[in-house]
Amino acid sequence: MNIQQLRVFVQAVRCSTLTEVAAQLQLKQPTVSFHLKKLEEELGVELFRKQLRYLQLTEAGKELLPYARRIYALMDEAERLMKEHREQGRGLLKIGASYTPATYFMPPYLSDFQVQFPLVTPTLTVKQAGSILTLLTEYEVDVAVVSLPDTVKDGLRLVPLVQDELKLLLPPGHPLSEKESLTIADLSKEPFLVHEHGSTSRELSEDWARENGLAWNIRMELGAIETIKESVKHGIGIGILPLRSVMKEIERGELIMRDLPGRVNRRYICLAYRNEDVMPNQVQNFIRFMKSRCSGGIEAHPS
Repeated sequence: MNIQQLRVFVQAVRCSTLTEVAAQLQLKQPTVSFHLKKLEEELGVELFRKQLRYLQLTEAGKELLPYARRIYALMDEAERLMKEHREQGRGLLKIGASYTPATYFMPPYLSDFQVQFPLVTPTLTVKQAGSILTLLTEYEVDVAVVSLPDTVKDGLRLVPLVQDELKLLLPPGHPLSEKESLTIADLSKEPFLVHEHGSTSRELSEDWARENGLAWNIRMELGAIETIKESVKHGIGIGILPLRSVMKEIERGELIMRDLPGRVNRRYICLAYRNEDVMPNQVQNFIRFMKSRCSGGIEAHPS
């Protein structure tokens, strides 16, 4: 078993056909088939079901996959580390972020980080928090900045950077906007615009409604914060959004903000990284940079 065989194996899992694998790795298809066959022969097991047109992992292949990803990622990190030494600090930094931090929190930090580390080239992948953490555990990104409840994730270190409270948003002129403090009874007949399933905001909003006995009326599920904001402005319903995503609209009077009755904040923008001893220089630099810039954060200990 060698690194090239594992490289082909990992890429084969990402693709659906050998043709795609060959194209991605800039190899000939017979070469791809050769490496996969040799890997199976050395391990003594089938890794893909051969009777299917498309590549599909066997149970043995599924068990090998996390080890192959880690070995390949470590080799990649070692090569990148040596390249950094050769090129005096140059390096690629793969950052993952969920939507709220990527849009409303990260830009000024990324700008300052680039000034301090001009030879590092960051890339930013933006998905829901759960998807980003999966990419982090699978070595697809180096570090993550995500909105999360106050929970601990196995194998990861989490550093809460700032609070990211959820707030109730109303259109100007809404009858409830005249009240400074709302009750659950006030909201019982209101139509809500909510995030799609899978987002941290949706998870915590549902927890809040359940804990406070609110059988809420969901008028619409929406996938983007900006869409929810515009829909609230036009009176389609009321929304629950992170405070950082609506600060400009609140200042301009385009939206009215109220606290969620009965809610205790459990949402933070967190820095997340793998609980490992060896990291590339640019990853270590980014972690130190974010911790120092958000000195109010308190690190959560991994389980």
